[in-house]
Amino acid sequence: MMPSTAPQTMHDTSVPQPLTGLRVVEFTHMVMGPTCGMVLADMGAEVIKVEPVDGDRTRRLLGAGAGFFPMFNRNKKSIGIDLHSAEGAAVARRLCATADVVAENFKPGTMGKYGLDYASLCQANPRLIHVSHKGFLPGPYDHRTALDEVVQMMGGLAYMTGRPGDPLRAGTSVNDIMGGLFGAIGVLGALIQRGITGKGMEVQSALYENNVFLMGQHMLQFAMTGKHPAPMPARDNPWAVYDVFTVKDGEQIFLAAVSDAQWLTFCDVLGFADLKAEPGLATNNQRVTQRPRLLRVIGERIAGRSAAELAAAMEKAGLPFAPIRRPEDLYDDEHLLATGGLADVRLPDGPKAGETVKTTLFPITLGGERLGVRLHPPALGEHTDELLAGLGYSPGEITQLRATQTVA
Repeated sequence: MMPSTAPQTMHDTSVPQPLTGLRVVEFTHMVMGPTCGMVLADMGAEVIKVEPVDGDRTRRLLGAGAGFFPMFNRNKKSIGIDLHSAEGAAVARRLCATADVVAENFKPGTMGKYGLDYASLCQANPRLIHVSHKGFLPGPYDHRTALDEVVQMMGGLAYMTGRPGDPLRAGTSVNDIMGGLFGAIGVLGALIQRGITGKGMEVQSALYENNVFLMGQHMLQFAMTGKHPAPMPARDNPWAVYDVFTVKDGEQIFLAAVSDAQWLTFCDVLGFADLKAEPGLATNNQRVTQRPRLLRVIGERIAGRSAAELAAAMEKAGLPFAPIRRPEDLYDDEHLLATGGLADVRLPDGPKAGETVKTTLFPITLGGERLGVRLHPPALGEHTDELLAGLGYSPGEITQLRATQTVA
């Protein structure tokens, strides 16, 4: 990839930005809190990311964490502040006094040490909305350290995802990301309420409760049926043809026929006249009782066909199917490319700093438009001088704050 020549600030007046004029000060790291800020930023808010003077450590993660910072910190400004110093904490409080929203995702009690908790900040700014992202909502578990993996294990998701006896976390940061989304939803609701009452409020979102919400359908499945929900790989499948098949050259494809009408079309498309005519396979429930045999027969018959051939036949017939893809394959997805679902961002850190890559956009449209990238993920402290000047600090005061490493 070539280094980016794109400007730092991009603006398309045709894209709705309903949160324009809203200032969000974000004390976050990793995924959950930054997701909340990204959602608000994508919708037009000015989101100011407060980082330690040596930078958010997420910038330096390797492996599966390498994509965290550039994914969840676009459309934001960065200021580095040493909250551990009295002067730095004062700068942060001064910044928060100008905010509509303060977002954070640190351990319980952390923000209070610096006078940045809701109880402290709302005294000077009663219109403030303060959104906290935690492992657990207040209660017996709130002292525990939570991670996405922790709550997936204790909240039933790993059990439902893995094979029996082999709990497996989901393949992405589902609770972190959704917890940030729920935090943003709470902020939007609080903004509407503030418009009515003139007062702000505290909003809380938590990983564990998010995971339990995801499990609600299976909890109610047990309540309705009295049977323990089986992990997804071993579940009592309500449809007979609903599986991944290995075909020519070892490729894999998911094929499904979830109604009697789809079953008839499925047999016509793939040339299974004998199966179509078999009385014992006439209804879905009949086919479910013979699912192991049916899947084996279908698998044997399509083993020599290519995934592309099967996909073309299923698509033409309007039947559900899916190729089995890796994340990097999505960069070449014709639908994403045609609909503007990917956008350029410039990497701020790491061995490829300065290069442009594609990122995924928030999966909604407003007024028929995707919410794009206005600001690349920021370099550490990229907007420090601009923001301090806006708070009334003089050039000399800014120089002194930098000299003492109070800000970066």
